[in-house]
Amino acid sequence: MTHEALFIYSDKQLTYRFNESHPFNHQRLQLTYDLLKSAQALSKEQMIEPRMATDEELELVHDPAFIDAVKQGGKGELSDGMASNFGLNTEDTPVFPNMHEAASLLVGGTLTAVDAVMTGKSQHALHLGGGLHHGFKGRASGFCIYNDSSIAIEYIKQKYGAKVLYIDTDAHHGDGVQWAFYDDPNVCTLSIHETGRYLFPGTGSVGEKGSGKGYGFSINLPIDAFTEDDSFIHVYETAFKEVVEFFKPDVILTQNGVDAHHYDPLTHLCSSMKTYEFIPKLAHELAHHYCEGKWIAVGGGGYDMWRVVPRAWSVIWLEMTNQQHILDDPIPTSWLERWQPETTDELPTSWHDDPSIIPNIPRKLEITEKNNKTLEKALYHIRNEKKNIAKKG
Repeated sequence: MTHEALFIYSDKQLTYRFNESHPFNHQRLQLTYDLLKSAQALSKEQMIEPRMATDEELELVHDPAFIDAVKQGGKGELSDGMASNFGLNTEDTPVFPNMHEAASLLVGGTLTAVDAVMTGKSQHALHLGGGLHHGFKGRASGFCIYNDSSIAIEYIKQKYGAKVLYIDTDAHHGDGVQWAFYDDPNVCTLSIHETGRYLFPGTGSVGEKGSGKGYGFSINLPIDAFTEDDSFIHVYETAFKEVVEFFKPDVILTQNGVDAHHYDPLTHLCSSMKTYEFIPKLAHELAHHYCEGKWIAVGGGGYDMWRVVPRAWSVIWLEMTNQQHILDDPIPTSWLERWQPETTDELPTSWHDDPSIIPNIPRKLEITEKNNKTLEKALYHIRNEKKNIAKKG
């Protein structure tokens, strides 16, 4: 039996937790899962438990020495000097008990999603525990220990011999994934993010286009701070459509960080749920048009875990399973009653945002014009190549 979509989740994934005050809190997964269940949008038959990634799978991207350091850190056996060498025990990525096992479960969840789609068990798969896109070959970075997205891409290449289009709409540049495949013509990375002038990790300029045989297959759209829905959506839609038509992938992997929302405390963008309803809609459409429906989606950033993340991540599942009609209903009362006592934030009662939540941005026209120029620069190489192909044809 082929499923329309499968949802990869386990409460065990909540063990990826640095400390009580850290902004990366995977209780977001539980909140999203419970919202979907409360909306009667997710059944037991549509769910798969994540598996643990093996060391061999982690080594598709990461150095064995780094993996050993993570294991030692999780046992409390890693010295400060060694931790520093591997980007561990920093303010962003502190060590915590059993961190190797927790991080390996997130990687394994993404590989579970990959196998479900690539073997034809389902057309689409959603693993919100993944999307940790900052990890490097031998170093943790930006809340990310192991880079499940990079591992999944390399796994797809080696096991299934497929070309992968990676789309990253997290407010932070998908640096770890980009550099892992910077010279690879069989992987195309498209990252739409807040400009690095203001935000970690500071990379992702238009000029980062790839190298060697991979030149032209790294596309970056660093949009300006305070970008609103219309400009974000225009940049995303234009770039995605042109890139997918040019690259012609076998499968699409989307990283769905939701920290470009106006409420997010760590970024400076001004998107609303309008953007997060459109992002999966276009991915769904293009996956069916170019990849026979092969679409794997993972999570990512998102630090307003009460008002934004559960709704924005749930919408991905509703789109995958063609249950968009649920967005016309109120947020389930049972979900609000369960979780409102847990937070001082007033939980939203609608799936959609009231447009009034976005303040007046005096520079709106200037920002939009600047983003359009960035778009032109980012797509120049692709458009030029298409002209050359047309001339030869």
